Amino acid sequence: MNHQDKLVSRSSTVFKTLAIGALLSTGSAWAQGEGGQLEEIIVTAEFREANVQDTPLAITAVNAAMLDARSQTNIYQVAAQAPSVTLKPGGAAIGPAMVAFIRGVGQTDFNYALEPGVGVYIDDVYYPTLTGSLVDLLDLDRIEILRGPQGTLAGKNSIGGAIKMFSKAPNGDGGGSVETTYGSYNRIDVRGSGDFTILPDQLFARIAGVSKHRDGYVDRLDYACVHPNSNVPTFSVSKLSDCKVGTEGGQAYTAGRVSLRWLATDSVEINLNADLTNDDSEAIPSVLKRVNYALTGPGGATGPFVPPPVPALGGPVPGYPNARYPLVGFNGTYIMGVDGTPVYLSNAFVPYGPYRGDTEINDGFVNYGTYMDPNAYDPNTHQRYSPSAIRPQTTLDHWGISGTIDWEINDQFSVMSITSYRKYDSSFSQDEDRSPINSQFLLQNLEHEQISEEFRLNGSIFDGKLDFTTGAFWFDQDGTLEANVNLYYVQFNFIHGPDPTPSSNLAGFLHGTYHFTDDLNFSAGVRYSTDEKTYTHFRRNIDGSLPQDATPTNPATTCLGPPHNIANPSNCALVGLYNQGATWSDSRFDWRVALDYRWNEDFMTYGQISTGYKGGGVNPRPFILAQLLPFESEVMTSYEIGLKSDLFNNTLRVNGAFFYNDYSDIIMTLNPCFAATPDPSDGPGPCALPINAGTADVYGVELEGEWHPSDASLIDVSMSYMDFDYSETVTPVTLTDVPPFSPEWKWSIGGQYTWEMGDLGSLTARIDANYQSDIYTGPLNTQYNRIDGYIMTNARLMWRSSDDNWDAALEITNLADEYYFYTLFDQYASGGGTLSGQPGQPRMAGITLRRHF
Repeated sequence: MNHQDKLVSRSSTVFKTLAIGALLSTGSAWAQGEGGQLEEIIVTAEFREANVQDTPLAITAVNAAMLDARSQTNIYQVAAQAPSVTLKPGGAAIGPAMVAFIRGVGQTDFNYALEPGVGVYIDDVYYPTLTGSLVDLLDLDRIEILRGPQGTLAGKNSIGGAIKMFSKAPNGDGGGSVETTYGSYNRIDVRGSGDFTILPDQLFARIAGVSKHRDGYVDRLDYACVHPNSNVPTFSVSKLSDCKVGTEGGQAYTAGRVSLRWLATDSVEINLNADLTNDDSEAIPSVLKRVNYALTGPGGATGPFVPPPVPALGGPVPGYPNARYPLVGFNGTYIMGVDGTPVYLSNAFVPYGPYRGDTEINDGFVNYGTYMDPNAYDPNTHQRYSPSAIRPQTTLDHWGISGTIDWEINDQFSVMSITSYRKYDSSFSQDEDRSPINSQFLLQNLEHEQISEEFRLNGSIFDGKLDFTTGAFWFDQDGTLEANVNLYYVQFNFIHGPDPTPSSNLAGFLHGTYHFTDDLNFSAGVRYSTDEKTYTHFRRNIDGSLPQDATPTNPATTCLGPPHNIANPSNCALVGLYNQGATWSDSRFDWRVALDYRWNEDFMTYGQISTGYKGGGVNPRPFILAQLLPFESEVMTSYEIGLKSDLFNNTLRVNGAFFYNDYSDIIMTLNPCFAATPDPSDGPGPCALPINAGTADVYGVELEGEWHPSDASLIDVSMSYMDFDYSETVTPVTLTDVPPFSPEWKWSIGGQYTWEMGDLGSLTARIDANYQSDIYTGPLNTQYNRIDGYIMTNARLMWRSSDDNWDAALEITNLADEYYFYTLFDQYASGGGTLSGQPGQPRMAGITLRRHF
């Protein structure tokens, strides 16, 4: 199909979708007649309060009542009803973090060297890292999800869009609530909030807190106990029951927020917020899906190449004259069995699915992970630092303070200052083989702090014809990553870091809207940004010593043959990566223009062009000095047209958008890559290399609808379609690949009905279903990193007392008990030879009792 044919095909898809959505919506409205009224939602997407239906942007706005009705308590759950938005809890490889993609733009790596593609804000404070962004929806007023580049107002790293959360402000009404939930897997949640007056008409306070505890939903079993006749030794000191040594996915989470609001004068308002989060949860759940025995079995080659057919032992590897099967000093991934013979990593440790080799267990929520390297100490091999073990854990201690000053100078001008400081420490472990056979495990420790200041001047001049916002933003952050990295499959065992990564951003912006008439508006904005980031690498052996050069007389290499040759010193490939730093800097000029016209009080259309960027940097994970390479910022120019309508006596809302993104210098992290071994003829080795992978044309259409057939009923729908086409790529990315976590299709539908029962109160039933089509979890799309499309269904039944003081709810999530995955970690054809994944939560139920006051 040529380019013109593709355009015709896309246009046909877009117009068919719009037509079907419009016909379904209007047909239902005409059939039902008058009903309940739509609620007005006020947003601040353009730094001033406005009805979401008057804002010329693609926005999904969700208020607190709808979050509660959908049983949504964590930010990632909100994506179910947001077109073109994918939010997932991070897998074991990235810890307590959120993977966020909007319109095919996002980030999957928590490392400070890489920037998120979706900006996350709470009360206008920027959260700059994936770690710490998977937040509880504690005492929120609303959430605004802005789709498309927000380069002029949000600025830094909001190239895909922005997620803005706003907490409830103190108002002195004395209101609040307390609730408790008990549910599946011994879930116990307690939430509460309260509003207080300290000084009448002047000083108010609000306190909110949450505590969440739940057992893990993935069982970790002792393989030798389950398979007593196997040759696998036991590594369990004690067992809980039924061969269980522990669980994964268990939660122990506590968070709180204190807010003060001071009406200092009639024109000055000061708000202070302080929040604290303590997360001491179990390791993130993961299961083993498949093992590539050609890599892990006897004679198996280490690394991301398996040339078919596998040659005889000792034979050459085609294309890699220095490599042999088995690789020198290494013969597959194994441990010594009870009888002294090797036990290799294989599908025998896969307990569920089409590649199950387990003879005793058939369960998708089981693994045999030990979080240890059980190999015996041997000074003559690379097992000089064995055995070793780590604690299964996911921890996060996160706190921050912020202050906002609003000064209304007069009827025309006002200023706002937003100052914040945040800090966190996090630690998380990963046992990627999920078996007693050590292939790869890591314990990663993060420290991070940030400080920011934003100043805004809002004005209205020319008799209200021109509204504008101008201001400046300063941001400074510093963080370190230290990790115990055990990659048995390449015989690496070393300390990564602590790698400091200081960075800063300074920006100035101007945005204005000119009102030609009451119905016709023109908006324009600019932002100039400067970024600087330094990354310093430190690599050491486990005992603190520095890796040694095996070939000091040969400057071209630091290892004798492959790094895992037993003649080499440990971690020889890492020579030169101690106190090795690099600095990246850039400056950007972003802009936006938009035109909107309100045809009548029910119908508005708009068009806009906007730009954005995601910052570049330096590869944070070089396994050899040759991988210490920079990558540049990715950039986007987006074209969007949209409509917003409140129809049929304000009972039906239909919003839609069509977008085209010109997306360039796209940053993707490669594994494998070919700058991976000291001598390329040895074949590619371990690699996690960020590169500018190419340029793409991205087309999409989005629809959102809400219909109130009556005062007692509500139906809401959403849909999105996205077509991502690379026009240029860098090898090994191909033109047919698509970005991770970017489904072609998404849809959702929800409905609720309320029965009024007089003095007995009311009963509200709600059901939600949402669908995402196939997604890939890596930039190189393969059958191994594909998550098949699925439908998720949730239900909720809530009773509320007639005086609105009490309510109780029964919720069921994953009603159909769908087996699906949040994320996958694919090393099947490259690296350790394993494919593992984080399974989504099975069907769970919970009962909540709440008291309002």
